[in-house]
Amino acid sequence: MVRGMIDHVSLRVADFARALEFYRYALGPLGYTVMMEYPGAVGMGGADGKPDFWIIQSSGATNPTHVAFSADRDTIDAFHIAAIAAGAKDNGAPGLRPHYHAHYYGAFVLDPEGNNIEAVCHAAPGRARAAAARPRKAKKAAKKPAAKKKPAARGRAKKRR
Repeated sequence: MVRGMIDHVSLRVADFARALEFYRYALGPLGYTVMMEYPGAVGMGGADGKPDFWIIQSSGATNPTHVAFSADRDTIDAFHIAAIAAGAKDNGAPGLRPHYHAHYYGAFVLDPEGNNIEAVCHAAPGRARAAAARPRKAKKAAKKPAAKKKPAARGRAKKRR
């Protein structure tokens, strides 16, 4: 069992309809779509087919939250543009954040309710593309011993006269 991995995050919002419209558009470049819907709750997810980001209607006051999504650098740039177009406030344009670590590339926006939403990449530039382009070593298939053929039955053929 793997421990310490986050399975999903729920974000409570006061204006559910506005938040849903915002996140549909802002998270589109990250591959997120609505996967599950209930009254007052929506689960969004990516290519793995599992909703890992939830928006939930809150009847009380909400506190701003920080949520960060993993992405490659080009996708982070697209996320930032889409989020701003969807009504977010810029909270940090795409770029390196060397004060976090040498390859930390991120973009930050504040959603319509003040939540700090980030897209981040921790890989060195070109590392992900280089790994994808590198041919993978094929695993050697374990050879099964060839099935032994039984010798054909050698019966005596009757001669026809």
